[in-house]
Amino acid sequence: MSPVVNATGFVLDVPVIGAAEAADRALAGWRDGAALRELPDGRWLFTLPEPVQTPADRAPGQPLQSVRGGLTAVGLDQAVRPGELLLNAGGLTVRHVIAELRPLNPSDWLDLSGVTLHRLGAVGTPVVPEAVREGVPRPPAVDLRAVARIPESTARRARRLNRDASLSDEPSVGTESVCLPAAVVFLVLVLSAVPVARLVAQRGFHPGAFLLSVGAGCAVFLGFGLRDRRDRRAGRVRRVRGTVGGRAVSRPSARRAPAGHSLSRRHLRYLRDLTRAFEERRWEDALRDAIRLDGGDTGGRPYWFSRRLPRRFAGPLRPAPELGDRPLVVGPIGGPTVHRHLTDLYRKAAEALDREGRTDEAAFVLADLLGAPAEAVALLDRHGRTAQAAELAEGRRLAPDLVVRLWWRAGERERAVRIAHHHAAFAPAVERLTDTDPQAARDLRAAWAEHCRTLGDRLGAVEAAWPDETLRPTVAADLRDAVALGGPARGRALAHLLALGAGDATRGLARTVLDGGGEASGCLALATALADLPAADPAADRELTTAALRAAVRAGGFGGSPDVRTERARYERLLKRADPLAGADLPRPRRSERRAVSGNPVGEGRVGEGRVSGAQLFTAADRPGTLPVRDAARLDSGAVLVACGHAGVRLLAPDGRTRARWEVPADQLVLADHGGTALLVARYGEIHEIVHLDLATRAVRPWTALRAREIVPSFDGRLLITVDEDGITVLDTHTPRPTAVWRELGGGQRTLGRIARSPRGCTAIVQARAEGRMAAMTELWHWDQPGWELRSRHALNPADAADAVTLADGRLLTSGPTGLRWTSAELSVELPAEPEGTLHGDATWWAFTTRHEATAQVTAGTGTTPAFTAVFPGADAGPMGLRHHAGAVTLWHHSGRVLATTPDGATVLANLRVTAG
Repeated sequence: MSPVVNATGFVLDVPVIGAAEAADRALAGWRDGAALRELPDGRWLFTLPEPVQTPADRAPGQPLQSVRGGLTAVGLDQAVRPGELLLNAGGLTVRHVIAELRPLNPSDWLDLSGVTLHRLGAVGTPVVPEAVREGVPRPPAVDLRAVARIPESTARRARRLNRDASLSDEPSVGTESVCLPAAVVFLVLVLSAVPVARLVAQRGFHPGAFLLSVGAGCAVFLGFGLRDRRDRRAGRVRRVRGTVGGRAVSRPSARRAPAGHSLSRRHLRYLRDLTRAFEERRWEDALRDAIRLDGGDTGGRPYWFSRRLPRRFAGPLRPAPELGDRPLVVGPIGGPTVHRHLTDLYRKAAEALDREGRTDEAAFVLADLLGAPAEAVALLDRHGRTAQAAELAEGRRLAPDLVVRLWWRAGERERAVRIAHHHAAFAPAVERLTDTDPQAARDLRAAWAEHCRTLGDRLGAVEAAWPDETLRPTVAADLRDAVALGGPARGRALAHLLALGAGDATRGLARTVLDGGGEASGCLALATALADLPAADPAADRELTTAALRAAVRAGGFGGSPDVRTERARYERLLKRADPLAGADLPRPRRSERRAVSGNPVGEGRVGEGRVSGAQLFTAADRPGTLPVRDAARLDSGAVLVACGHAGVRLLAPDGRTRARWEVPADQLVLADHGGTALLVARYGEIHEIVHLDLATRAVRPWTALRAREIVPSFDGRLLITVDEDGITVLDTHTPRPTAVWRELGGGQRTLGRIARSPRGCTAIVQARAEGRMAAMTELWHWDQPGWELRSRHALNPADAADAVTLADGRLLTSGPTGLRWTSAELSVELPAEPEGTLHGDATWWAFTTRHEATAQVTAGTGTTPAFTAVFPGADAGPMGLRHHAGAVTLWHHSGRVLATTPDGATVLANLRVTAG
């Protein structure tokens, strides 16, 4: 039996056992008042405040005993002075002064990089919003004229413009130029008619006759203006012929204008001089005096007659992103014949300039004069002007994938990624680069995967990198995180891991999922993925494909596609790789036509046996929970994420057990479309405090506090849509400070009600006070996402907009005395009860809540026929919510009850009471 010693300290032999083991031993025996120091030979001196009885064979190191204020090794009989350490080392007795040894701090061993720091303030401390930083990207202003060093005007052109300065500066002579002077003259004559009439009456003239003659003269003067207006509208302007550059052209006769013939001669002379300058290759004069064409597209607008020559811009010419806002070529110069003549002239000039090596001038002719910026971009790219081509392509709003490809090749990779994300142009840009520059395509694909990874979209990163075999090993960590998400994400991730050659642990987990040990959606997702991705191990592939066939037979198909031929093809691919004997015995999957309604998985609620107006009837838990529910959503994994206000956030299993808990105040959940991340929003009036939540790692990270009227409850993982005093503001959630990267509305425009947003569209009711109008205009605006292209604007009745629900696809649903009605079509919704309640909704779903005594009844749907009706017994008039996410519809009541069903109303997925336990 080992002797027991009273040890006041120990010497830890670090060179022998290692620093990690020595640290573990020191921490295991640590007491309040203990100390740790380092000896010159690398060993550690671990001292305790009081002696402890320790068996010698179980001591963490060489035991030390206290003798007259000093420390000595057990067994040494030599005298030791106070504050001194006496040890044996290599057969010699060594003395050390304890105070002179270097102290060690065990707190330096702690790694706090994965710990989230929460700074708590005093109770009642107001949350201070952070200012939003402006970061809205502006398209580049392209000035090809300045690049080509083309001056503004020639002396001859300046003299000609000075000579015509007395003429009107308006681009056309319309009814305003004729009727306005006539109206002024008529008003002056009427005001002076009475005194003049009195004067002429004294001379013997009758006043009535005088007034009649004045009125007749004014009527004749106005008639000429109105007749000229009608003639130009109807196109009945007489034409005469002329020639420019050997080509016959037509010009309108200005027989009603006093200077008509001289104007036509000036126009023809201008065209002849311009043609001669191009033909003689006097490029400087020709490009300075050339006029812009519209690319052959007039937008259905007529060519108006002009009294003046084409006028140049006063400042430097900068090609605008949208040339449609600029006036078209007018007068005889804008006629179809002249347009064709100038088009041929400009194209020959562009070819000649290109042959002469004058690339800038050739690009200017194509982009600015001909209105063909795509050809100018191709020309610049062909000559190695990639950055200039990218700038021109972005400024003229050409195809986003072309812009991304050019900026990537020009080295502006961050800019290319931002544009690709804003326009969802990663895939086409990679495809365009693959044929011309495979290495650049691989780099862009890797950047695409990294971008998805920063958004929290693990499977998106996998799908981006998977087509390139060299990038597949880089997504192993993303696949492991996707497995942690559960549900369909777990199934698809397991198939990819098996294709990469994962070990037995992954194989066993996949077999458990296929045998029914998890969510049914995850099982079918794994079976579907295995049909396209064989496992690297042939034995594992045969085992798992056989289990996938059995799962498909049990479920009556793969559940992913309504196309029977697609599911049959998947089954055949699995059958070829499965065990032949097992495949021969299995029947073909048969899809059941009757939808079975499952029971309540929790047992708190009841599933109705009948239907109400064609909608399935469900009953929620019959009594409230103990925690309030501010927002809730069922996730892909089958768990339910619940925001309980200042009681924090909980992740609940379908049976009500708590899987995770975060002590973070949250009144709203903003879920990413891919389901991997969420934003937890706590409201303090108009101040919103926002925290990031990673659902794969379950880590939280504070972000910011901002002032906003509304925060849209879904986002793409990075860009968050908010509504503030300036209109709609899109914020980048991956910046340290809230940064606005896009803005809509503003200038007196504001939104009414809530904004409906989905990955493909966004809809809002917009109220704007038009200039010159007393009442504000109310319209329904619809944008395509993610590029914010405005697709439609429809005028609304303000009474309809007061109580309406917008859907992300551009529809609007209102409630009235006769029921619910779509304003975009003559359709109505059949409700199970008289429509006296509250209308609310999500991005794609609507819900109508009616209350009878102490019971709330919610009817929900997405079209004209309700999908289901849910009853909440004992529910007061508090708020209710609806959310469609991850293939499930979640209803919640603030009293602590959550009900989730499938979209078709066939199955109850969760029926929970949220409690504090």
